[in-house]
Amino acid sequence: MATVQYATFEVADQLFGLEVNRVQEVLSFSEYTPVPLAPDYVGGLFNLRGQVIAALDLQVRLGMPPRDLTAGEAMNVIVRTADESVSLLVDRIGDVVELDDAAAEPPPDTLAGPVRDLITATFPVDGRLMLALDARAAVRAEQPV
Repeated sequence: MATVQYATFEVADQLFGLEVNRVQEVLSFSEYTPVPLAPDYVGGLFNLRGQVIAALDLQVRLGMPPRDLTAGEAMNVIVRTADESVSLLVDRIGDVVELDDAAAEPPPDTLAGPVRDLITATFPVDGRLMLALDARAAVRAEQPV
C-alpha cells in the first residue's frame, strides 16, 4: 500500500494539498514588487535569500478575484519546479498529512472551470474533501481556461 505525504493549505475555505516533495518551504511575507503588464494571477515578486521569487495568486488561478496583497502578510507555498522556485499565495497553511493512494478519487464532475485543470485527485481528510493540486499546472505560465 503506497502512501503520499501532502502539505495542506486553504484557499477560499477549500482544502488543497501539494505533494511534500514538490514543496520547498512555507512562509509568510508582506512586501511584493508589482510586475507591470504581467497577467493578473502574478501577485508580484519578492526576494527570498537572494533569489527572486514570483508570487502567483492561487485564487486567480482557480477562477476567483485577486487577493489584496496590501492588506497584510500573505502565506506562501514555495514550489520547486525544474528551473526555478515559484510561490503560490494561499489563505492558510495546514498540516502535512499522509494519505493512501488507494483512497484517491478523481475530481468530481461538479468541479468546473479553471480549478478542474489544476486538480489531479481528491481525498477525504478529517471530514473534508482535499483537492490534490497539480504543482506543474499551478505554476505554468499560461492561465488555465
